[in-house]
Amino acid sequence: MLSKVNYKGFILPLVVGIVLWLLTPLKPATITVAGWHMFALFLATIIACITKPMPIAGVAIISYVIMIGAQIVPMASVMKGNTIVQKGALSAFADSTPWTIAMAYMIARGFVKTGLGRRIALLFVRAFGKKTLGLGYSMSFIDLIISPATPSNTARSGGVVYPIIESLAHTFGSDPKDGTERKIGSYLVYNEFQANTITSSLFMTASAPNVAAVGLAEANGVHISWFGWLAAAIVPGLIALLVVPFIIYKMYPPEIKETPNARNWAQGQLDEMGKMKNSEKVMMGIFILALVLWMLSSFMPAINATWVAFLATALLLVTGILSTKDILNETGAWNVVVWFSILIFMAGQLSATGGVIPWLQATIKSSIGGMSPMVVMAILVLVYFYSHYFFASSTAHVVAMYAPLLLIAKSAGVPVMFAAIMLGMTGAIFQSTTHYSSGPATALFAPGYVKQGEWWKMSFVLGLFYLVLYGVIGGLWMTAIGI
Repeated sequence: MLSKVNYKGFILPLVVGIVLWLLTPLKPATITVAGWHMFALFLATIIACITKPMPIAGVAIISYVIMIGAQIVPMASVMKGNTIVQKGALSAFADSTPWTIAMAYMIARGFVKTGLGRRIALLFVRAFGKKTLGLGYSMSFIDLIISPATPSNTARSGGVVYPIIESLAHTFGSDPKDGTERKIGSYLVYNEFQANTITSSLFMTASAPNVAAVGLAEANGVHISWFGWLAAAIVPGLIALLVVPFIIYKMYPPEIKETPNARNWAQGQLDEMGKMKNSEKVMMGIFILALVLWMLSSFMPAINATWVAFLATALLLVTGILSTKDILNETGAWNVVVWFSILIFMAGQLSATGGVIPWLQATIKSSIGGMSPMVVMAILVLVYFYSHYFFASSTAHVVAMYAPLLLIAKSAGVPVMFAAIMLGMTGAIFQSTTHYSSGPATALFAPGYVKQGEWWKMSFVLGLFYLVLYGVIGGLWMTAIGI
């Protein structure tokens, strides 16, 4: 049986790519022919990530084949003596960023396989589950704890937290099938959606779009460390985690306010699980080790962040927590390695050899001359945030717009590290907008606990809150710590 391909999705990317290619004789003089062809192919690829003729990895592979077949880039690197004159296409898979995120996926699989993620969730419910508001905070803190090593925020919300929420909702007779969703389920589901948004903004490794942003920043000469991201995000992120569950509780109050049975339910579930298994203890140790080493890698060049991710995966294999089959079956990880490696390489080629990026910088700088850098930054954040209403994938949105917006900010005189991290965090919080904004949104909206109109209304209000919190308070905090 043939796989389904959305051939209509190829039309717009092909038209744009071919037209730009044919306009090569009219290109700016400072851009090379190969650079212009790469620009045409890259833009067509980004559009295809939006129109989705096939999954993004498939789009990337097709672009990779065209890039080499059209001789824009050679397959192997071109050497002159011991010096690389031109990077070859195979070097795309030597970039460390996609491999970091792939190995972090393995750590997340270990959480699920050992049951450690579920145990942590139940412990929080037992500790804070006396009231519905307490349950809301419990779900937020569960997401927070496992987020640093769970780049699939869909797996985090849909695979770990939502099953707990669903069980709690049914325990208290809350089910959208019989119209009782507002008893408790609606509040917990929507609160988890926003909690997932916030935790995704806190850690570089908490969602795939974050890592995409970091890779694109690197391709444009900006290195964002793991701790550097956390240092910038920690103040607005923690404020949001403390305030948002209460805002939702007032804006969208559950009918059931007291939940004494939740603690008994959690204890019963923990009793069924039994004492903490050795596999869970080992998993916890490896997780803590990875976090400590990731933080140290921001200060100690001898510790490489990608090596840390590989180390954690190797330890999971050696201890038997994961098998080689588990590693090979982690399709999300290998998906990232394929498409993200290719797109980062293409973006890097635009910047390094084609002359496209310098030309864009000069053009943008002349068009925004005289405008305050912070005004430009504010406009870019607003455009980036609200344009997500037109995207059904956070990753596709980041791939499409992050690098151009970073380029504009740099040309306007915005401190480049400030712009890179602010846009990175915006790429996390814009998933708060719609019920189709991201994987977590789709997973949590599908059961029907929250109506679409309610989802959009509350998301709009919280979106304004995030923009002020991250843009103003977060911006002041980043300035205070010297970013």
